[in-house]
Amino acid sequence: MELLRQYVLQNSEDAFAALVARHVNLVFSAALRKTGSTAAAEEITQAVFIILARKAGRLGAGTVLSGWLYHTARLTTASYLRTQIRRAHREQEAYMQSLTDEPVTKAWQEIEPLLEDGMGRLGEKDRNAIVLRFFDGKSFQEIGAAVGSSENAAKKRVAHALEKLRKFFTKRGVHSTSAIIAGAISANSIQAAPVGLAKTISVVAMAKGAAASASTLTLIKGALKIMAWTKMKTAIVIGVCVFLAAGTVTIQQVRKPKYNPNDFQATTYPTGSPEMMQYLTNNYGHPLNYTFPITAVQLSSINGLLNQCMEVSGWRYLMDKEVAAGSVKFGCPKVYNGEEWVAAFESALQTNKPEWWVAKKNGFRRENLVLIRFPKEKTVLVLPKEKAAKYQ
Repeated sequence: MELLRQYVLQNSEDAFAALVARHVNLVFSAALRKTGSTAAAEEITQAVFIILARKAGRLGAGTVLSGWLYHTARLTTASYLRTQIRRAHREQEAYMQSLTDEPVTKAWQEIEPLLEDGMGRLGEKDRNAIVLRFFDGKSFQEIGAAVGSSENAAKKRVAHALEKLRKFFTKRGVHSTSAIIAGAISANSIQAAPVGLAKTISVVAMAKGAAASASTLTLIKGALKIMAWTKMKTAIVIGVCVFLAAGTVTIQQVRKPKYNPNDFQATTYPTGSPEMMQYLTNNYGHPLNYTFPITAVQLSSINGLLNQCMEVSGWRYLMDKEVAAGSVKFGCPKVYNGEEWVAAFESALQTNKPEWWVAKKNGFRRENLVLIRFPKEKTVLVLPKEKAAKYQ
């Protein structure tokens, strides 16, 4: 992180060039494994370091840079594949064979097309441990120092992460041991990037992408959207600590619906089509397993965050049309999973007096909302108290 600090504080080209030279092979290899194209991997690598140049000043002191770059490479590659209408698992079946105790070289042939997807299923701490150990070749002592833990804790973290990868591969027909998987990743995961790529990237990235090609800029835009989307998962959970402390909120459940959907504004999937939802699930796991880190209290869109609730839970929310244009404040200092994430925002709507514009009164209205759940239809009504009785 010292080189990154030099770049941020002094705008040092030498420091940034040294960063690129140190990590370019890691980023290039991750992109190459997923795309199978050297040209695509070069473009993705350039985009990743442009993103680093833009975001360098906002990375926290505890950031594991190798892990951050690897994760950004995965997201940027996902953006590339989506733009090119390619699917991550297109050629996967050809590699999947049920073998036991295979040599490392044979294991790598099966693992390679699955590795990025498997890494995507790991939490940040587990993913950083794998990157540091097998991609960067760090000792357990060095890993412990990087993540702020002991050497023994680092060993346990790596073993735990390897076991998760082994189970992931087994479910997809690749039967191997953790030791063989470790050897295969260690021996094959990093390939040398083309000569001159690091220098080219340094020049373009230092200019924050001003000299990048149109396709690279499009790729950066798509990657940043995916990164923002993964952060957006945080927004809905931030009300948990603030609002659940006030007491348990119960959502009324009604068996038989007696509402007209046309009277409400319905939520939509923020990522678009069901195909895109399936793509994100394939690459990042089921939304209920996502983790949502710390986010400060802020005023947020009711409609926008209920769209995210729908994406995570699969339930549709029908909002009073005026309420749908409203907002609510919430914030949380802890990390939660997807289920807690949804509960946080639903609680916020019922406890923190959301506000919305009422046209008839020509002014804002502030009061807690009522949520009525229809389990069979997987639908939740969101409306003011005086309108709730009609649907109960």
